[in-house]
Amino acid sequence: MLQLDPFYPIVPDTAWLKRLLPAGLKLVQLRIKDAPADTVRTEIGEALRLCADAGCQLVVNDYWQEAIEAGADFVHLGQEDLADADVNAIRDAGIKLGISTHSDEELATALAAEPDYVALGPVYPTLLKKMPWAPQGLDRVAAWKAQVPCPLVAIGGLTPDRAPAVFEAGADSLAVITDIVTHEAPEKRTETWVAVTEPWRRR
Repeated sequence: MLQLDPFYPIVPDTAWLKRLLPAGLKLVQLRIKDAPADTVRTEIGEALRLCADAGCQLVVNDYWQEAIEAGADFVHLGQEDLADADVNAIRDAGIKLGISTHSDEELATALAAEPDYVALGPVYPTLLKKMPWAPQGLDRVAAWKAQVPCPLVAIGGLTPDRAPAVFEAGADSLAVITDIVTHEAPEKRTETWVAVTEPWRRR
């Protein structure tokens, strides 16, 4: 089974990558929103170079075609993007696939694509964006873990204080956005996350 680092930050661009990689990241997602095609390709290429130099795995959000072109190792798709994506092309390129889920129906859709990992969220209330789903809670994390044959990534409202309980509920990795990018000291907060998740890195 795929081994994911237990800390999985999500950043909007390579400027954030440059700030956070020195904290010792081993897994990170590049989630670019509403950018021109040339910018997307440039950012993905630069992110791959930065992560390779830092010994960090890069996950490209949404842009699966550009990820194939750039030689990325991971792609993450939401449900709408999954419906439009060529999963066979992703597989043929040797790219690992992560898929977002928020309901039993979405989990069934995701598992039909035989993903390398499944993400569940929001575990807790999140301020990043308005979500049509209520917070899932730790019981749902445990229920999801019992159903998936691959690593489970938890996302939504996560903080270092909440991390141990989410891991104990069954999550293999914790995806974090708001707690870092809105923090007054993102680099220090990232270092805290790396330290807090260290016990699960050794398992």
